[in-house]
Amino acid sequence: MKAVLPGRSLGIGWRPEICGLVAGLPGLGFCEVIAETVAHGVPDELAALRDRGIPVVPHGVSLSLGGAEPVLPERVAHLARSARELNAPLVSEHVSFVRANGLEAGHLLPVPRTRAALDALTRNTARTAAELPVPLALENITSHFDWPEDEFTESEFLTELVERTGVHLLLDIANVYANARNRARDPRTELHRLPAERIAYCHIAGGHELDGRYHDTHTAAVPAAVLELVGEFATDRDVPLMLERDGNYPPAAELLAELDAIADVTGRTRITGAVGVRR
Repeated sequence: MKAVLPGRSLGIGWRPEICGLVAGLPGLGFCEVIAETVAHGVPDELAALRDRGIPVVPHGVSLSLGGAEPVLPERVAHLARSARELNAPLVSEHVSFVRANGLEAGHLLPVPRTRAALDALTRNTARTAAELPVPLALENITSHFDWPEDEFTESEFLTELVERTGVHLLLDIANVYANARNRARDPRTELHRLPAERIAYCHIAGGHELDGRYHDTHTAAVPAAVLELVGEFATDRDVPLMLERDGNYPPAAELLAELDAIADVTGRTRITGAVGVRR
């Protein structure tokens, strides 16, 4: 598979609250922006990164590829427009649905792993990929339950999806950890069952435990168990890695330390350098 982002690069999710920090990273390999937040134009700070040649990936959260209904053409058009405006090397979305019969969930919901659901997901993915000017990568999500009618494991479902459609995989390692932990499974086993040859890049994020369940919130530091998993999986693979943080942003030094920790456990070059960071 031809790489769409620099191999072994490190990136971060671009958010307005930390745009100064992101701009000050001398070794930044790429960044990702929530596509829905650039519906009314590209912010100047993000445009500056693009103009410096930093790859920027639009990351959609509202396409609802896993819904029974066809994807909305205007949402696909927005992803395509975002890719062109950002000169993006690829676009990413989720293996999920967010609406049904006109109702918006406001949350990424898990797709039943059935043959019928896979057929619907395949159709929507094919429609979307055909309208995009760049490749499409799809992300595995967290789920606190399994549908009782499931016919595939998650790895079987994702493997069949990428084989049918030719899309890339956005592998969220933290999501694999969360799903395995909440089901008392081995996250290493689950991770190595996924189609690694289709990986475009990986997400890494933190979360917290509540009422005996681990929640992937992106509002906490990456836990040691997830860092260990990342190190075991990514050290010998030329896959780009990206830190996600959404809300509850820590002091700049703490966020930089998280980036350094990801570099250290995977044998990559730190991207932080000696930078003066604006907050």
